[in-house]
Amino acid sequence: MNSFASPQTLAALPFPRTNTGKPSADDLYSRIFDAILEQRIHAASRFTEESLAQMFGARRSDIRGVLTQLSHQQIIVLRTSHRPRVAALDSEQTRQMLHARRLTEITLVHLVCQQSRTQDLKPLRALIDSERQCTARGPAIRLSGEFHLQLAEMAGNAPLTHFLGSLVPLTSLAIAQFEVGLEGYCVWHMHQAILEAVERGEAVKAENLLGQHLDHLEAMLLNAGPTLSQNRVVG
Repeated sequence: MNSFASPQTLAALPFPRTNTGKPSADDLYSRIFDAILEQRIHAASRFTEESLAQMFGARRSDIRGVLTQLSHQQIIVLRTSHRPRVAALDSEQTRQMLHARRLTEITLVHLVCQQSRTQDLKPLRALIDSERQCTARGPAIRLSGEFHLQLAEMAGNAPLTHFLGSLVPLTSLAIAQFEVGLEGYCVWHMHQAILEAVERGEAVKAENLLGQHLDHLEAMLLNAGPTLSQNRVVG
């Protein structure tokens, strides 16, 4: 984990970890969220705690904990006497979420540019490099979200950063469900430009670049609309 990202914020997105024996809580969260983003588990999937426990080689109690965490992030819907299910976002929900994210993240980037340049940016540069390599093989949805969360950590405003941490997973879910995949858009290149502006303390430029980035994402998502695959049912 990088030197400036808190566990609470980075828990908002899954990260790959070495799997040895029974998965840890963090690794189990990562693997289940990965399956959701990859649409191996989607809004039409029929699954239970037991079926997920078998699928991921975990205890039901651990699965229950992950589902509860994902429900707090509005990724999973839990209802008494009903199977858990993946939330199905609609265009209006997505529009409102993106609007809230824009207001929050523009403010955070402005705050980042006001910070001293003594913070170590190497983790972010390494993340962008990983994103570039991943993009050569396919969409880097998770890494894209991780960049925004790690950059937000540098702002020094815990409440805003925490709020953004609740919006980024929903954005990732929308990208997965709407099946836009970020094709045709060099996200890592935009992230690199934003980071360079931040490094130079150019707040206006960083905010403009981020605004363009979010404009493009919003256009892709709202023009695409949700598409639920029906042939990848779990359980």
